[in-house]
Amino acid sequence: MSDIDITKQQELIKIIERASEGDGVHKTAIPSLYFMRLSNTTESNHGVYKPSFCMVVQGAKEVWLARDRFKYSPADYLVASVHLPVNTQVTEATPDVPYLGLRLEISPSQILAVLNDFELRDFPKENPKRAMFVSHIESSLLDAVIRLARLIDNPNDIPVLAPLYTEEILYRVLQGKNGNILKGIVLEESTIHQIRDVIEHIIMNYDRSFRIEELAEIANMSVSSFHRHFKEVTAMSPIQYQKQMRLQEARRLLLTESTDATEVAYRVGYESSTQFSREYSRMFGFPPRKDIKRLKA
Repeated sequence: MSDIDITKQQELIKIIERASEGDGVHKTAIPSLYFMRLSNTTESNHGVYKPSFCMVVQGAKEVWLARDRFKYSPADYLVASVHLPVNTQVTEATPDVPYLGLRLEISPSQILAVLNDFELRDFPKENPKRAMFVSHIESSLLDAVIRLARLIDNPNDIPVLAPLYTEEILYRVLQGKNGNILKGIVLEESTIHQIRDVIEHIIMNYDRSFRIEELAEIANMSVSSFHRHFKEVTAMSPIQYQKQMRLQEARRLLLTESTDATEVAYRVGYESSTQFSREYSRMFGFPPRKDIKRLKA
């Protein structure tokens, strides 16, 4: 980074430190903007990334999408263009120099508005790509992020200016080398858009069984073409995607409700509690009861 970029980065660090009391995820007064702070590195954590723009402001982080690793630091930003089940790990953090990050959740309607306002709807015919990417952060994009973050100290300006700065952030990302991935989720002629429709269907109905033909019909593709494109976009098959969503929801229910593993297994769509326990252990490293006891401790 240049000297001016380091200065900008330091300003962003100070904003997040002021707004983040203690470790954890902190919702800000700006809709869809979250700050993260951690004083130590972490083990691998399972979660679901919503469509979002993410930055590491201090420290470093790794995100695994199936077998694909995305590593990013303050020189980069990460974008998830659809809901994606991932493993994340903070790899650089200490009590003196904690990990600091931000996440700005984004919607298809916001992306489409930017495309229409700036006439960016041209979409080249190309093979579908992963719905997640890491890119180098340019100075102009960092400027827009800082302007958005500064609004934390000027809450009266948030209703008017936050949408404008969010629009600028999206504009800069869309103009970047991976912009077509973000553009693709809202343009009907793109493969990513067709796969996004299926992803939303699975998320809304994760607890029921699907026939691959049913999902292919939603995407308006042949079965073989759908299966190939789904894996190109998400790095996993439709069945693997649904399984990860089921197991992550099961873990959330076990953590937040007074219920047992058998009941949760049926609630998330499993017909066999034995199969549920086996697949839960394979994904999280421990059987359900032991895993939840460990997490609560």
